[in-house]
Amino acid sequence: MNPILECHSLSKRYGNNFYALNNLNLSVERGQIVGLLGPNGSGKTTFIKLINDILVPTSGKILIDGKEPGVETKKIVSYLPDRIHLDDSMKIKDMIAYYTDFYSDFVTDRAYRMLTDLEIDVNKRLKTFSKGTKEKVQLVLAMSRDAQLYVLDEPIGGVDPAARDYILQTILSNYNENATVVISTHLIHDIENILDRVIFIRQGQLVLNATVDEIRTDHGKSVDALFREVFRC
Repeated sequence: MNPILECHSLSKRYGNNFYALNNLNLSVERGQIVGLLGPNGSGKTTFIKLINDILVPTSGKILIDGKEPGVETKKIVSYLPDRIHLDDSMKIKDMIAYYTDFYSDFVTDRAYRMLTDLEIDVNKRLKTFSKGTKEKVQLVLAMSRDAQLYVLDEPIGGVDPAARDYILQTILSNYNENATVVISTHLIHDIENILDRVIFIRQGQLVLNATVDEIRTDHGKSVDALFREVFRC
């Protein structure tokens, strides 16, 4: 079975000489929750956009289930961007109907259940909610797909601490055991307990690709502590 995500000498250059990603090689197997970690400007967002076919590589390859990003891979990748991209004027129930029509793997009952748990009124328009609630709606829509790869860019960055546990539990309970979740975040301490593997990126290059157990055994540190050590200013 193919790894769900592969990079072979992957590079992305902006302008004449700035490389957001530089000769990145890695492989991510199925059935894992992976933390994509690095300081600001490390290339995480560029990497996520390449996965989702928003950008194209300057050189090298990125493969999703053995295929280059495109129409076919979008059928199996559920993407949560770091900014709200939904239509503010739509009612939440209309968004659910839209996703149901657009994605064959969208589970409508799951979406309604999560929105009920979060006490979000589906009859209201998105523009009536706070920024944090809008981000919750966006996460619900992303996690209501039965995707093979979930790519979540800062899924808990804009929500209050009280909601973080529910959101992390939502991530854990709404993907199947053969799927992979890639989470990019700065809130490492908050998500460490759900991670199976971490990828450290600095200046567009791979620093570390290891399981959480390997980090604790080999380094005797938590992921958060190792991150602070590796990326100390």
